[in-house]
Amino acid sequence: MTAKFEHSNAPAAGASVNDCLPNHRELYYGGAWHPSISGCRTGVISPSTGESLGDVAEAGPADVDAAVAVAAAAYLEWRRVAPAERAKILRQVAGIIRANAYELALIDAIDGGMPVEEMLRDVANAASQYEFFAGLVTEMKGSSVPLGPDSINFSVREPRGVIGRVIPFNHPFMFCAAKSAAPMAAGNTVIVKPPEQASLSALRFAELVDGILPPGVFNVLPGGRDAGAALASHVDIAMVSLIGSVAAGRAVMRSAAETIKPILLELGGKNALVAMADADADEVADGVIAGMNFTWCGQSCGSTSRAFLHTSIHDKVVERVKQRMAKFQPGDPTDPATTMGAIISQMQMDKVLGFIEQTKSEGATLLYGGKRSTDPQLVNGFFVEPTVFTNVTQSMRIATEEVFGPVLSIFRWSDEAEMLRQVNGVEYGLTCSIWTNDIRNAHRLAANVQAGYVWINEVSRHFLGTPFGGYKQSGLGREECLEELLAYTQEKHIHVNLKRPAR
Repeated sequence: MTAKFEHSNAPAAGASVNDCLPNHRELYYGGAWHPSISGCRTGVISPSTGESLGDVAEAGPADVDAAVAVAAAAYLEWRRVAPAERAKILRQVAGIIRANAYELALIDAIDGGMPVEEMLRDVANAASQYEFFAGLVTEMKGSSVPLGPDSINFSVREPRGVIGRVIPFNHPFMFCAAKSAAPMAAGNTVIVKPPEQASLSALRFAELVDGILPPGVFNVLPGGRDAGAALASHVDIAMVSLIGSVAAGRAVMRSAAETIKPILLELGGKNALVAMADADADEVADGVIAGMNFTWCGQSCGSTSRAFLHTSIHDKVVERVKQRMAKFQPGDPTDPATTMGAIISQMQMDKVLGFIEQTKSEGATLLYGGKRSTDPQLVNGFFVEPTVFTNVTQSMRIATEEVFGPVLSIFRWSDEAEMLRQVNGVEYGLTCSIWTNDIRNAHRLAANVQAGYVWINEVSRHFLGTPFGGYKQSGLGREECLEELLAYTQEKHIHVNLKRPAR
């Protein structure tokens, strides 16, 4: 891959973009690099070229034991660091992220297949979350309970211990870095298991923060399902958090149940965009496309992959959607001009193409795309055209199952009650986008959709400080807000008897 870069920390002229990849490919814990105890290693494939990016050590249960031991020892010291000092260190980390932004984004472009310009936003988001949670360290407050003059009753919040974080492939660096900020701000230590498909940015992040965070506070264990299960079930892991599929969430819950530990889950979505009759067709068309997140191939839990268009504006919106889809063309993710990246793996690409073929056979109308990219320069990568179906009905598989690919389903509706039944008739409940110029419609629908995060005349955007999380099987808990920080604490009540002893 070759591309020109104007960013200050882009590769020097003549250098390969692969030069930004991490030097260390081992396990990182206790402030040092370790080979896996089993000696197992996992190959890394670039989804945009199919080429090998080398391999990384693969953690197993014995490695988890070793990492947990050092993280538990580090926790006893880190929890005693004054909150203001922890905040100072987290701001240093944010500064390191910003100083190396393009390099980190480029690693995810090479290793994860997403366009580098989009990954720059991920990196900026990660830095912002470190700064955000650094500013909240004094908000971990308890409360007092008045029970009369003879006692004082109050509570304090304390960190939980060692936190296990299992993250997915769609935002590798952002989830590795940003989702470590809240638990560390609260005084916990963290072990991250990066996605086995895209672990290189996590390893590079460990290289960058080595020596800034005290040894054992932040740890990275590349590995597969065995490593994730070992983290979730480990007796000395105090809490485990996962971003991933519903199936992965169920597996983590089962493993965590062995030691009755709390969990925080942000899982899949089959999210709806609802356009009312009074909505502007041009605005809705833009929202339909933006909400599908075609730039990263629809590989987002929050994508509004089901668009419910009122029959009076349906045809106008569909026409505009078709016209505007040409903006998204799969291409080299390291090129800043690329507007759409690659599917993460051959297996995921085959799954997406299988959904497309089944949807055709079930009678939906293919409006746009629908096949693997035919660009000869992309033949070795995992590229699928942005795909749009119309005339989708609730009986079709694509109406209820998460594809996790660039496939949008458009529904026509006229009866609001039936439309809401279909919107809510899935096991997921992560996001929903509502388009209307009538405030009564907006509030009525927002109250009736079963989703944890609702946009009105907006889509896809996150706002730091607002609680993001799902209803139903889309997860447990909330992130990107004060509630996330408090989730990594536990409350302790203290009673003080003020009575003088009898003489």
